[in-house]
Amino acid sequence: MSTPISDGTTGLTVSCVIRDQVAVLSVTGELDIDTGPLLYVHLANQLSHGRKHVIVDLSGVPFMDSSGLNVIIRSMRETRLAGGSLTLTALTPTVDKLFRLTGIGLTHPVQPDVESALATLDPVSTSSQGAP
Repeated sequence: MSTPISDGTTGLTVSCVIRDQVAVLSVTGELDIDTGPLLYVHLANQLSHGRKHVIVDLSGVPFMDSSGLNVIIRSMRETRLAGGSLTLTALTPTVDKLFRLTGIGLTHPVQPDVESALATLDPVSTSSQGAP
């Protein structure tokens, strides 16, 4: 596992592991107007390194506001435009409620855990991605 990265002030920590050419980001802390930009930088970094498929584990996110939701939606759109996907996993009850209330959970992939998310990806599309 990679060393968790934090900006030192917001309390959000993001760590990244590459599994089968898929970036798996584990996020810990509240995702809001102060912390959203840090997550966005990590997500954009994966695309810039040629990783088209990203899984975001939100099991450590107890709270997300509309700013955090915007980062997720924008990143999903950007990965889709790059020919990839962004899959969310392990939503906490509060975040799950936000996704249900906004309808995001109906239109964007959410899986119960990282293993389930990896299983939904096409092996051909993950093996043809850019180098890590």
